[in-house]
Amino acid sequence: MIVYISPINTSFIQRDLKMLRSNFQVKHLTLTDNPYFLPFSLLIQSFQLFFLLPSTEKYLCFFSGYHTVIPVIMGKLFGKEVIIQCGGTDAVNFPGINYGNYRKKWLKMATIFSFKHCSLIVPVAKSLVKSNYTYDRSLPRNQGLLNLVPGLKTPILVIHNGFDASFWFDNGNEKQPFSFITVATGISKQNRALVKGIDLIVELAKSFPEYTFTIVGDENFKSQLPNIFSIGRLPQEKIRLLFQETQFYLQLSSSEGFPNALAEAMLCGCIPIGSNVGEIPEIIADSGFLLPTKDINDLKKIFTKFTTSNLAKLRSDASERIRSKFSYEKRKEKLLKLLS
Repeated sequence: MIVYISPINTSFIQRDLKMLRSNFQVKHLTLTDNPYFLPFSLLIQSFQLFFLLPSTEKYLCFFSGYHTVIPVIMGKLFGKEVIIQCGGTDAVNFPGINYGNYRKKWLKMATIFSFKHCSLIVPVAKSLVKSNYTYDRSLPRNQGLLNLVPGLKTPILVIHNGFDASFWFDNGNEKQPFSFITVATGISKQNRALVKGIDLIVELAKSFPEYTFTIVGDENFKSQLPNIFSIGRLPQEKIRLLFQETQFYLQLSSSEGFPNALAEAMLCGCIPIGSNVGEIPEIIADSGFLLPTKDINDLKKIFTKFTTSNLAKLRSDASERIRSKFSYEKRKEKLLKLLS
């Protein structure tokens, strides 16, 4: 049995679980994202792991942090392989926007301990291994595991995220002209809004009042601008419908590993506009537009290119880019091989 451990439950974790359960018996354990419940949650996790120990073959964790400390210790004590999938926040340090595991003393210690003593690290993006960050000039340049974890010797194997083109697809219908969408949770909190680039989207909406901007994921986020439409969390079927109706997807984050919603939107024919962070340049390539640095004037210049660009070709290229490079099948094959 594989024990899959994550701090919370998300759609991309559910996708992984579906992949794994086609070949393995899997038990999914979550911890908590509420610091007040953390000691109690760690106690419960200890009992769960000891109870499951006789049937446990491997531990597979998503992200490194508090939730991986006990599995790593048990792996060492009982000879169990512990694999940690590195997702983003566990490989960056951005104190200026209050983001990343390394800005908090105890979380930093838990993250580093887990990475240094697990069996294998599996980042979802090459940029999470080591990167020279240049997007926001106010933030530190040296990012990634090899820059943030001193003396790291644990083996590292990159396996990109993969996406189901039978679910996320372009239905070929006409899209609303000059409509823009982004998916981001927790953005009613200022630091989270900065991480996800919502400040830039607000500025765009002010500068282009004739365009529409839809933000999905946080029902508590409000804007007074008439061309910004804020929607709370939605099931994936409804998000797909929005993607299929919308012409552009905005991923203007200050930090990302491998953003899932960007790739899902591209499969649905959204033309991507992304920031130069994480794996975004590799995801978009020549199928959209890239913002090199966080500069609203440079972003506005991208918007002036729409009338001279072949938007129909970009729509097709974006969808094909994800199907060919980042398929569900490729990730599934690599993940199952890793765990066999």
